[in-house]
Amino acid sequence: MDILTIIISGIIGIAGGFGIAKLIEKSNISNLIKNAKKEASSILKDANLEAENIKKDKILQAKEKFIELKSEHEQVILSRDKKVAEIEKRVRDKESQISNELSKAKKVNDDFESKTLEYTTKIENLDKKQAEVDKLHKSQLQQLEVISGLSAEEAKDQLVEGLKAEAKSKAMSHIQDTIEEAKLTAQQEAKKIIINTIQRVGTEEAVENCVSVFNIESDDVKGRIIGREGRNIRALEAATGVEIIVDDTPEAIILSCFDPVRREIARLALHKLVTDGRIHPARIEEVVAKTAKQIDDEIIEVGKRTVIDLGIHGLHPELIKVVGRMKYRSSYGQNLLQHSREVSKLCGIMAAELGLNVKLAKRAGLLHDIGKVPDAESDLPHALLGMQWAEKYGEKEEVCNAIGAHHDEIEMKSLLSPIIQVCDAISGARPGARRQVLDSYIQRLKDLEEVAYGFSGVKNAYAIQAGRELRVIVESEKVSDENAANLSFDISQKIQTEMTYPGQVKVTVIRETRAVNIAK
Repeated sequence: MDILTIIISGIIGIAGGFGIAKLIEKSNISNLIKNAKKEASSILKDANLEAENIKKDKILQAKEKFIELKSEHEQVILSRDKKVAEIEKRVRDKESQISNELSKAKKVNDDFESKTLEYTTKIENLDKKQAEVDKLHKSQLQQLEVISGLSAEEAKDQLVEGLKAEAKSKAMSHIQDTIEEAKLTAQQEAKKIIINTIQRVGTEEAVENCVSVFNIESDDVKGRIIGREGRNIRALEAATGVEIIVDDTPEAIILSCFDPVRREIARLALHKLVTDGRIHPARIEEVVAKTAKQIDDEIIEVGKRTVIDLGIHGLHPELIKVVGRMKYRSSYGQNLLQHSREVSKLCGIMAAELGLNVKLAKRAGLLHDIGKVPDAESDLPHALLGMQWAEKYGEKEEVCNAIGAHHDEIEMKSLLSPIIQVCDAISGARPGARRQVLDSYIQRLKDLEEVAYGFSGVKNAYAIQAGRELRVIVESEKVSDENAANLSFDISQKIQTEMTYPGQVKVTVIRETRAVNIAK
């Protein structure tokens, strides 16, 4: 019974607990539903408020957009109305202007018609008066013809002939007076221009010598220059074509040659050899070759300096080289470069006095004697040869004519030509400017060398000892030892028959054979 009671009490307790739990759960669910309803109501209320706010914002934005569009539309309408008003105003102004122009044109037309009518009337009156005047004139002419016994044409011819004779007499008298006055003043003006030109150019007297003196520090150097058995001095003379005179003159060696270029090459080569200390035939040939190249460069530099000093531009490089070579040429003992510079300055001054082109005159003056420094002998006179060179290198026709005509070989075609001729004569006629004896001497030595060059196998020919010896160097491949003696005889015979010279000329033919090998 106790167990059953316990079981029943347990069942009853469980059932009571379950009931109580259900009641509690029901009460909680009811509370949750109430809370949910409240929360939902609150959310709906907030949503409605937010919706109202959004609706108000959108309405406000729509109103602002509408106002903005309306303002823009009104601005467009106002602008269009303004443009239309301006166009209407321009149209009204144009109509008014056209109306004024039409009225003015009508007025001018009316005035023109009035003037035309007036002038037509005046012309008719003038025609009538002209007819009356012609009638009276004809009547008077008839009366004059009857009185004078001459017709009108005969009287006119007599009057014209009388006027012609009078005018011709006066014109001839005026021309004669003008010619006499020109003759009196022309010579005075010419002398004045020439004297002024000479006074404005002062140059030294040009004297060219045929010897140069090479100074040495001591006489011990002479022995080294001569070399063993004279081989060094012979090699130097053969390489340069200059006679080297070593005598008792203290601390000096004399270099003798008519060609200034050879003499300068020998002087510079000697200076290099003595400074270096190595003096032997191979070294001598090497130094002479380098010195000859140095002289060529110096010639170009001298030409450039000359044209710059004289203000001459655009000269061809070959002509610049020719101008540089003038430094080592002489004309009748006068240095050719100094002579050409002097002539160029004289021409510039004289052209300025006469109102001619100064630059062109100086250019022609500098180039007038370029034919005296040819690369090879030519049969043409130096003036014509110089003109050919100037034409070849693009000089103007006036310059070419002035070069060719300065010794009257061709006709002068411009005012520049007589100026070059006069200035050349002024430069050459100065006291002490030229020595014709020296020039003829140099020409004789050149002719002597040319005789040797006329034979086959001749490599070099040098006239030394003032033309008393001709030293000929031949090519060993072309001339044998036996032929060398024959060549010497043939050259001496040709000199004897073709040339005029004082004293005797010794002809020395030198033939040298060299065998060269290189050890590698």
